[in-house]
Amino acid sequence: MRLSIERLRQRLGTLTPSADLDLRILGRVLLQATLVGVAAGLMSALFSWVVERIQHLLLFELAGYLPLRAAGEGGHASGERPFRPLWILLLPALGATAAGWLAHRFGPETLGGGGNAAIRAFHRSEALTRKRVPLLKMVVSWLTLGTGGAGGREGPTMQIGSATGSLVARWLRATQRERRILYVAGIAAGVAAVFRTPLGAALFATEVLYRDDFESDALVPAILASVVGYSVAMPFGESVQLFAHAPSYPFHPAHLPYYLLLALCEAGLAVLFVRGLGVVRSQTGRLPGPVWLRPGVGGLGLGLLCAPLLWWLGTRLGRPGMGFGILGGGYGAAQVAITGAGWLPAGWGGVEVLLILCGLKLVASCFTVGSGGSAGDFAPSLVLGGLLGGAFGRAVALLSGDPRVDPGAFALVGMGTLFGGIAHVPLSSMVLVCELAGSYDLIVPLMLAEGVAFVALRKHSIYEAQAARRTRPLALSDSTPLALVRTVMRGTEGAITFRPTTAAREMLSLASSTSWQILFPVLAADGALVGVVPAQALQVLGSEMDVVDWVVASDLMQVPAVLPAEAPLTEGLARVLRSGLRQLPVVEDGRIVGYLDELQAGEWILEKTAFRPEPEGG
Repeated sequence: MRLSIERLRQRLGTLTPSADLDLRILGRVLLQATLVGVAAGLMSALFSWVVERIQHLLLFELAGYLPLRAAGEGGHASGERPFRPLWILLLPALGATAAGWLAHRFGPETLGGGGNAAIRAFHRSEALTRKRVPLLKMVVSWLTLGTGGAGGREGPTMQIGSATGSLVARWLRATQRERRILYVAGIAAGVAAVFRTPLGAALFATEVLYRDDFESDALVPAILASVVGYSVAMPFGESVQLFAHAPSYPFHPAHLPYYLLLALCEAGLAVLFVRGLGVVRSQTGRLPGPVWLRPGVGGLGLGLLCAPLLWWLGTRLGRPGMGFGILGGGYGAAQVAITGAGWLPAGWGGVEVLLILCGLKLVASCFTVGSGGSAGDFAPSLVLGGLLGGAFGRAVALLSGDPRVDPGAFALVGMGTLFGGIAHVPLSSMVLVCELAGSYDLIVPLMLAEGVAFVALRKHSIYEAQAARRTRPLALSDSTPLALVRTVMRGTEGAITFRPTTAAREMLSLASSTSWQILFPVLAADGALVGVVPAQALQVLGSEMDVVDWVVASDLMQVPAVLPAEAPLTEGLARVLRSGLRQLPVVEDGRIVGYLDELQAGEWILEKTAFRPEPEGG
């Protein structure tokens, strides 16, 4: 049996390189993508299924919380339970604290929603993840989401799927380029399995990695993995689209100005959401005590917010214990914005309720996601956009008196607009919304609103780890502007450094808290630079946990390559590219004064000149 498995691995990993291109794609990459689709689809389906069961047991049976569900969501609870606000107050804090401790102790990279971590690993760790990441991410997300964390499953699924793709690539002994493709395919399969949007998931996986580009080489394998992941997950959940909607949404050109105004409103809400996440992240980061307590603090804030408000809203609307989509992903609230509900007041009262839910969902999600809880910001972004869109559509209908205005159309367009703009994925978000609703009737207003939001939100994103554009190593030419390294370098504020005696677990924990640093200086007691530890070395270290307890920074550090602050930028960027480290410290008088990053410097050059990346194969 062992011999057969080894032979299979060898056959999958060593298809003849002399075969023509079509045969290699069909026989190697697509076969590998199929295996990734099966593995990531099953892992993601298991993850979602367990979240449903934990939520039912703790939130419904114990706390009497009745989740608000979208029409196509599973887990619709039957009957009623007495509402116990005390458990709503405590459960999010307990679950997030336990998840924070587990993540900090066994895998700091699993702290947070998962989307940023997945993107960061693709760009800065060459799509390498530790073997424990998929299972550990599932456990910490079960604890966070199962106890009411106000976030979605898609962020954790991105990390689970990508890590599964990385592990399959390792098992198949894939090349570095193939590993990166399978990593993207894992994201696509995982999101398709949970979201039931195979085409949108494949486009999303290739688009979300960059602020304004695609990982085009991975598109076809991502589509195949997405189809496979979606198919293998179907027996574990619902097979219909997520949202119910009107039979059709006829296109009326006269309504386009309304959608244009909606896009501007959604962009404003998106900015509030990003800033809210930043405020919570900053404030919890200043708290005394261990890092792993921060998600618990956010969970406590969530409980203090939700317990009294759910009681108040439930009493006001005659629905005691109703969740109103505040906890969890909140797709039920978006469903109400699309189709309405018996308890939603007519007229301006409905507008008021939707805006209140929008504000509560924003604050609740900031508490969970901003504090480092293992819950995604994908779902809250969609829900916030849908709630604002639904309120906007109802207001337009009341003010214009036009019977052709359907608030559900504005809710669906609002979902895609806010998420597409804030995640810089305008194309995939259009397809995602159409697949979620099972209708392409709204493609024209979506195109208009997405374009406006994409431009308006260029400097705002929920995914800080996205690269500026997909560049090959930059070819410096005579058109490169004259500048010094000092002009473009990033400062040292927030930079992480090690001592030669810094222990491995502390290095892994510190490195997981930065979204931009991929090279960590090792400083002597007097502050002198004695070495550097690349992020990739920490990734390798993390995969060998049996030696972690005795490894220190001096065991991993390399001889430091540095840049003078007054060196020409062209020379500095050339050194970065030659070093293979993608980032180098900048020194002045023997002290580090900044960091020069390949992507940051490349973006600066491209903005200052008409230079564009060399096309693939050029």
